[in-house]
Amino acid sequence: MSSRRSSRLSANATALKEDAVIQNKTAQSLPVKKETKKRKAPAKETLIPNSSDAGPSTPKKKRATRILPPETPTPKAIGLMSSPYNNPNIAPPAVNRLAVPNGTNAPLVSPETRRLISTKPVDQVSPSKKSNITSTTKSLLDDAVAHLIKIEPKLKPIIEKHPCRVFSEEGLADEIDPFNSLVSGIISQQVSGAAAKSIKAKFVSLFNTDPDATTHTFPTPSLVITKSIETLRTAGLSQRKAEYVSGLAEKFHSGELTADMLFSASYEEVLAELIKVRGLGKWSVEMFACFGLKRMDVFSTGDLGVQRGMAALAGRDVGKLKTGKGGKWKYMREKEMEEIAEKFRPYRSVFMWYMWRVEDVDISTFDTYT
Repeated sequence: MSSRRSSRLSANATALKEDAVIQNKTAQSLPVKKETKKRKAPAKETLIPNSSDAGPSTPKKKRATRILPPETPTPKAIGLMSSPYNNPNIAPPAVNRLAVPNGTNAPLVSPETRRLISTKPVDQVSPSKKSNITSTTKSLLDDAVAHLIKIEPKLKPIIEKHPCRVFSEEGLADEIDPFNSLVSGIISQQVSGAAAKSIKAKFVSLFNTDPDATTHTFPTPSLVITKSIETLRTAGLSQRKAEYVSGLAEKFHSGELTADMLFSASYEEVLAELIKVRGLGKWSVEMFACFGLKRMDVFSTGDLGVQRGMAALAGRDVGKLKTGKGGKWKYMREKEMEEIAEKFRPYRSVFMWYMWRVEDVDISTFDTYT
């Protein structure tokens, strides 16, 4: 029995040994997974900006900015458009002449011949016809102001604070060269008042050799067309403005535009003829008719200053900016502006002039339009 037990133990030991050998061989035949070390990501290259690189490395904080409405160019344009042909320091004294609310009241100087075109002086009217005189250059502004206050008494403090020289007897005596006035309007487009004045002076100097600028005179259309576009640009004009000025000069030189036509034609005819000229839009022509020709019944719905003044006078908060279609600033609809202005015929030019000055007066106690 003991020998059988020994045999059994010996057999088990042999079997265990064989199993161990087999497991060892199997383990050796299996691929050994190598231990991998985690690699650190390579450091990013730090670029040091030089003087030509844009901006600092730390971004600036965004700040909320208020978008302001575009500045109406009216004041600077009026200043150049209404500048007299003659030197204001040696201007002739005002002569009391016949005035027409629906016509040209400024004495016009022919751009080429320098012939003066104006209404007849009152003292030259025959005694038998003097009783038919309804308005003169001496009384025209007083008539207009009285009409405005009668229609809208709220305008009285504005009128009292701001004397209107443009349509006064002295203002109506200023002799206007229409070519000079229209060129000045073109120069004034989309530039500051100081820049416009500087460019105009350089433009005039192209045609005057005297170093003394006080002796310079505005060129005739026939002189302007002799200069190339490149030469005109040396005065500071853009390519387009140089082309506009040259084209306008050609219109006057050819006789297509004349001082006589601008003096005697109806406002509608003046508007239609001038808008045909490249570089003269409706607003520019309206301002020329109002402050160059001194026509008393011009009204522009497209002027931002007039819109703002009418809205403020109507008691609206113009500080709350509004935009119309296409991102254009609107303080009042055109239809509403026209309805309000209609009451001030035939002196809407004077009404418009005062609308630019409404916000210079405290109107907090004003009622809205009724």
